[in-house]
Amino acid sequence: MKYLGMISLAAAILGSSTMAQAASVQIMAENPVIELSVSEQVDSRPDTATFSTGVETKAPTATQALRDNSRQAKIVIDKLESLGIAEEDIQTTGISLNADYQYDRESKINRFVGYRVSNQVQAKVRDIDKLGTILDALVSSGGATNLSGPYFSIDDDSAVKQLARERALANGRQQAESYAKASGFTGVRVLSIAEGIRNNSPGPMPATRMMAMQEESVPVAPGQVGTTVNLNITYEMTR
Repeated sequence: MKYLGMISLAAAILGSSTMAQAASVQIMAENPVIELSVSEQVDSRPDTATFSTGVETKAPTATQALRDNSRQAKIVIDKLESLGIAEEDIQTTGISLNADYQYDRESKINRFVGYRVSNQVQAKVRDIDKLGTILDALVSSGGATNLSGPYFSIDDDSAVKQLARERALANGRQQAESYAKASGFTGVRVLSIAEGIRNNSPGPMPATRMMAMQEESVPVAPGQVGTTVNLNITYEMTR
């Protein structure tokens, strides 16, 4: 008996903004097929940290609030560069202007008091050993009023992904051969592979409004990040 299946040939990277459409082709299999989902994770020490910082200002008018915020935001950006963070590793991620209200307990209504402007910047640190010192300097002398993060990652994780991929392939074949032998066949051959990759980083530190900080650098423990390769593999059992 021949087994005819519609096999989707694709290598999809999870989290990518651009996704190639899978090409569906017909593959003729002489014997029964096995479909497996296999995952392998490789943990390694991160070498990059990304965090967000910024400033928030208030003023009676929108124009004044924006001008004040722009001056302070420039101080933060200049401080990041002076701490050794490259210009291409600094990116403005959001500027917001909103009306500011204060709750009046006597009248029990919100009274308009002016405007609030926030400017958020994302920065990438490529020397994790300096991260604590950088965070401290931003607040103590850089004018930053908030911090969030960090997110740890590996700048070039190609070798880690390859290792996880090899382990997943070996694990998948071992499982498939076990099924085949239990079913009276001697081996398997691969018909298709679809891949997904996920990077598991520890969650960020909660956003914190920082108006004062001790002189010591902020303690940072990068731990490890996991790179996971997920494979959907179709095998044909062979004799």
